Amino acid sequence: MSEPEDFAARLDRFATRFATALDAQLTAEALVGPGTPPERLVAAMRHGALNGGKRLRPFLTVEAAGLFGVTETEAMPAALAVEFIHCYSLIHDDLPAMDDDDLRRGQPTVHRAYDEATAILAGDALLTHAFGLLAKKACHSDPAIRAALVAELVAGSGGGGMAGGQMRDLEGEKGGFTTNDIAEMQQMKTGALIRSAVRLGALLGGASLDQLKALTTFGEEAGHAFQLADDILDLTASSEAMGKATGKDHQRQKPTLVSRIGLDAARRHLGDTVHHALSALMMFGPEADTLRQTARYFAEREN
Repeated sequence: MSEPEDFAARLDRFATRFATALDAQLTAEALVGPGTPPERLVAAMRHGALNGGKRLRPFLTVEAAGLFGVTETEAMPAALAVEFIHCYSLIHDDLPAMDDDDLRRGQPTVHRAYDEATAILAGDALLTHAFGLLAKKACHSDPAIRAALVAELVAGSGGGGMAGGQMRDLEGEKGGFTTNDIAEMQQMKTGALIRSAVRLGALLGGASLDQLKALTTFGEEAGHAFQLADDILDLTASSEAMGKATGKDHQRQKPTLVSRIGLDAARRHLGDTVHHALSALMMFGPEADTLRQTARYFAEREN
């Protein structure tokens, strides 16, 4: 079934507001340190971060925080931090040493628009400034909460999370991965940051242990649905629709659940995963409807 039009409109409106906040953060004035950031570095960071995107991870942070009465403005620093991490990962994933992609969101990747060294540094800078956003008092008045947010984003993006998942992805190209190995790799590479995006919102809102557990399960299942849908789209969608090359995982014989269990079984598994995500939110009422719609959107998106 398709999502209501008002959800798509809500997501688009958020993406527009978020782009304004992101633009304000990616200036030499906002990124200043002991010295002034080089213009070329700032331009490369902007190219990698402002070039479109659905902003799904920061949307999850804002929506999860909203369950507890936290406003979008109050949640914005944490949401920006999540997107900084996501954008840095895309810049580095596109490098020749990784996935070697020329297009991202229909535009030249950062290493193509600039050069490899600049792309690496642009990713490094986005990664670093993400934690600066969480550490500032504007993120939350309680330093203990700010420390918890930093620790959460480290968990989602570090060696046991996204970066470790990318390493496992590279290892998987050499063969020998079991279905469980594939699931763990994808949970780390894609799912861990989506999980953290949800948990950041919960931590901002002062969620109880039971509420945090439920939202963690939701984030894990939603992340799994997102990756599974991505693998399906890599086989079924056009490069024009995706804004990047498709079919590369198949060409490089990358291990995916779709390649292991087949397209039809993967689609059935995707439906089950979305059901699990929705079930995790049973303790919440209508205030979690947007999160429920987001999980369905992850599975039904066309790009």
